[in-house]
Amino acid sequence: MAGDNAVIIKRIKKGGHGGHHGGAWKVAYADFVTAMMAFFLLMWLINTTTPEQKRGIADYFAPQSIAQTVSGSGGVLGGKVMGEDNAHAGGAQSVMQKQSPPSPSSKTQALASGQTTGGANASSNSNADATNAQDGEFNHAAEAIHQAVQDNPDLANLSHQVITENTPQGLRVQLVDQDGRPMFAQGSADPLPYTKKLLTAIGGIVAGLSNRVSIAGHTTGNDVAGGGGTWDLSANRANAARALLQEGGLSSDRIYEVAGKAGSEPLLPEDPNASANRRLSILLMREAPPVPTKTGL
Repeated sequence: MAGDNAVIIKRIKKGGHGGHHGGAWKVAYADFVTAMMAFFLLMWLINTTTPEQKRGIADYFAPQSIAQTVSGSGGVLGGKVMGEDNAHAGGAQSVMQKQSPPSPSSKTQALASGQTTGGANASSNSNADATNAQDGEFNHAAEAIHQAVQDNPDLANLSHQVITENTPQGLRVQLVDQDGRPMFAQGSADPLPYTKKLLTAIGGIVAGLSNRVSIAGHTTGNDVAGGGGTWDLSANRANAARALLQEGGLSSDRIYEVAGKAGSEPLLPEDPNASANRRLSILLMREAPPVPTKTGL
């Protein structure tokens, strides 16, 4: 019969809870991977930062670095009120108080406690400024001397015999002899005509500075001299140079020393008899900066 051959279809309804939670593990895994990445990144940053940087980060997050505000509730995040200067106070008020100038009483205490350190720093800066200023003056003077020699036709041939050097003692100007072109007549303290012009020109340039001047004469061991020997000869030549510098404009009160060195300080120690050892040395002495006068508080 047709009723006996009927097909019966049975539908089985599956529970919906499995499909609802099927992707939850992916979210948890993603959170785990993110946390691990952040952890390894933190470890890498800790290994690459210097101790100073770590200290700075620690100070930044330290509780005492948080500025307290003036608020009605007294809390850090309790709100803002109008301060004494009729402006919103907030966290900036404590910062401004820390950076404000000290009161007169604290200023006096600072002078009493730290005057030595501050004075030393100020003195060091003053000495450095004075040294730089003198070096600048010496450089200008050296350039002016070489320019004066080159511009004068009678002195142009002496350009290689004028040596300027900036030393810790000051600016040293040396007039050295050259074979066939000495500064003085042989065995005499009488300067040659071009030597007179050269020393007069140098005197005019040196007169523009305020430094004291030391003049020394040098000879060689084989120089022919009179009864006084090379010591008197070198001293007399230095004194003759002093007179010519004064003719050029150098005042006598700036002459600190006139000395004869004979052959005791050769320019070329490996060749004591070289003509270059026979020379005049004019030193513009480096002056110490004036000591500041003390004033009462």
